[in-house]
Amino acid sequence: MSQADGSRRPGPLARFTVLDASRVRAGPTAVRTFADLGARVIKLEIPPGAPGGDDMIGGRDHNRADYENLHRNKESLTLNMKAPEGREILHALVRRADVFIENYRPDVKHRLGIAPDDLRAVNPRLVYASISGFGQDGPAAGWPGFDSIAQGMGGLMSVTGRPGDGPLRAGIPIADLCAGHFCAQAILAALLEREATGEGQWVQTSLLEAQIAMLDFQAAQWLVDHKVPLATGNEHPLTVPTGVFATSDGHINIAAIGQTMWRRLCEALDAPQLVDEPGFGSDPERVRNRERVNAAVGERLKRHSTAYWTDRLLGVGVPCGPIHSVDQVFQDAQVRHLGIARPMRHPQLGDIELVGLPMQFSRHPRADIPLDPAPEQGEHTDSILHELGYAPERIAQLRERFVV
Repeated sequence: MSQADGSRRPGPLARFTVLDASRVRAGPTAVRTFADLGARVIKLEIPPGAPGGDDMIGGRDHNRADYENLHRNKESLTLNMKAPEGREILHALVRRADVFIENYRPDVKHRLGIAPDDLRAVNPRLVYASISGFGQDGPAAGWPGFDSIAQGMGGLMSVTGRPGDGPLRAGIPIADLCAGHFCAQAILAALLEREATGEGQWVQTSLLEAQIAMLDFQAAQWLVDHKVPLATGNEHPLTVPTGVFATSDGHINIAAIGQTMWRRLCEALDAPQLVDEPGFGSDPERVRNRERVNAAVGERLKRHSTAYWTDRLLGVGVPCGPIHSVDQVFQDAQVRHLGIARPMRHPQLGDIELVGLPMQFSRHPRADIPLDPAPEQGEHTDSILHELGYAPERIAQLRERFVV
């Protein structure tokens, strides 16, 4: 299925077509990967005037910047999938598509008649992808899925924040974002498997599973060692000194892991005597004496600026770096060099920038893949239906009945 204007967007996934029935953040995050890599993405939206429109986070009327961030490089088709004629249109699209992605509550797709078995009966090669809050079945499957709820249930909030301050959510919707990225990985794996078998399949993930997977070594502490990890604030739970320290003009992140880095740090601080200080001789000892170690290191770091210490510590091979506010991130010389902030011309907003894909391809340089503005609701409805063989008169009839 070609682009609505007959062209293809450049990119390594240009041969694929994705039908996007997702909303809010996790699903659109997964789909954005495909859109940014050149796949044709058709966003399926509820027709204007029909009940149940998208008024959630990321909606174009709530936060235009976020909407552009989530939905760039897509086409928009308004379609009422509850109507029989709407499902006919959906089936025509599915016959030509490679991927269908949704993040309804688990029972919704079955009630609408658009469940995996329904659509894969139309196109057995279809990869059907589902993102839920807590899984497709089980005692919590019907719960509404929100990022902060998954952060809490998945353990992240229990290990985030300073000791004694209580649970704290992460500053980004990490469960949503990771569920979207894991979903994209699963879709790509299924597309690769399809090349060998000729068959699509149903792939699933959830905010809860994604959040638990992101616990990583914190989960391993419990599953392997039966130790419940606790919040340690900005510090690493297993190695000291690793964390945030005040300087004369701000803060610095330091990761002095292991004896070699500890020795180098002490020398850079002009405090070689700290290397052999009683209780400072190994990572386990320093963890047990965390407050003393941090006080000794912190007292010296306050004497000079962040830039001074960054240059000095990096010069002796101690990992460190400044702590940027978001505006400072995009002013950083290395960030500018990487070019991850991509320019885009928007018809209403003018010249803006969006965060591009955090990956590079030698045959498809990021700078050569253009960003297109997020579509207006139903912007491509007529052209897509015309592509499917619908005459203008028929499209007008469908609009009158809120099918499209």
